[in-house]
Amino acid sequence: MRVAIVHYWLVGMRGGEKVIEALARMYPEADIFTHVVVPEAISEEIRSHRIRTSFIAKLPRASRHYKTYLPLMPLALEQLDLRGYDLILSSESGPAKGIVPPEGAVHVCYCHSPMRYIWNMYHDYRSSAGRLTRLAMPLMTHYLRTWDESSAARVDHFIANSSTVAARIRRYYRREASIIHPPVNVDAFAPVSDSELGDYHLMVGELVRYKRPDIAVKAFNAMRRPLVVIGGGEMLAEIRALAGPTVKVLGPQPFAQLQHHYARCRGLIFPGEEDFGIVPVEAMASGRPVVAYGRGGATETVVEGQTGTFFEVQNFDALIEAVERLDRLNLDPAKVAAHAQRFNGGRFETQMAGAIAAALKAAGVKSDPTVETKFDSAKSESPVPLAIRPRAAYV
Repeated sequence: MRVAIVHYWLVGMRGGEKVIEALARMYPEADIFTHVVVPEAISEEIRSHRIRTSFIAKLPRASRHYKTYLPLMPLALEQLDLRGYDLILSSESGPAKGIVPPEGAVHVCYCHSPMRYIWNMYHDYRSSAGRLTRLAMPLMTHYLRTWDESSAARVDHFIANSSTVAARIRRYYRREASIIHPPVNVDAFAPVSDSELGDYHLMVGELVRYKRPDIAVKAFNAMRRPLVVIGGGEMLAEIRALAGPTVKVLGPQPFAQLQHHYARCRGLIFPGEEDFGIVPVEAMASGRPVVAYGRGGATETVVEGQTGTFFEVQNFDALIEAVERLDRLNLDPAKVAAHAQRFNGGRFETQMAGAIAAALKAAGVKSDPTVETKFDSAKSESPVPLAIRPRAAYV
């Protein structure tokens, strides 16, 4: 069985690329298709596969400014020649699922989210864009929405990375999706003894507006309590200017520093709404509780009163109240870390193998025996409900 993996762009190793890495392990002979690739920015596991790019890669400065070519990506995807492949696995968040699948192939889409900048976060992106982009966005995104909705019909089976994303798929594409949480390398993190704990809270992630890092900084300024901020992004200078004397903004840090701070903080502050959110799981794998905004993927990973607390209104007063509630809890780091183990990479591969084998079976395609074996164990360990439409319904 020939397998093609399609991803929007390969320019780093964030959550989407970790999914590609896991799929590449599952299908070592698969070919990978993408718009642009920066080889030195991706893992050896991904680089070991044959990687083919769309014509976007040949455009000026595409490896750095690939997002400016977003309007051309639907056309670029449809030029990719996937004849001869039996199974197509697309990873969707930017344009990836809109390939033209050959007759007889089964197309399974793992969806991190329908494109945020044209759907649920359109007005956020437009309001923060430059003047020319703000003027161009209504026409450009109208065209992209029309294409994106119609291209959903080219998918045989959707898998969402969270219930939040499954709801978006239902709203924007009118399709059902099974839910498999993405892989997290939880074994890279571990609790430390109480004597090694610091006296600070921690915020980790890209400093962009929709993640609301300003709320956390304002809250800890008001409480005059220590907060460490790790991450870069468009708001880095703004957050540094906003930070009071108790807030340290470290900017981007190497992985070893991230591990160190996760394990020693009093708790992780997670003020934004994410599709899934790997950062809270990494913090919990380190034995540390999470204070999270009570929307999005965090509601599927953090357990109120057991691994953290939630705040329901996205402002610093509500966050302060949630931090104070966390102070009153006496949570066991070992139990918090054990909870995070349910999101490990082995679980993801087992569940994906099961969902893919079931999709192939529904289409009358015999899968690889190793995949079927994984599916047998997946059925007993953690069954994944499928939402597959009859093949006659697809274009």
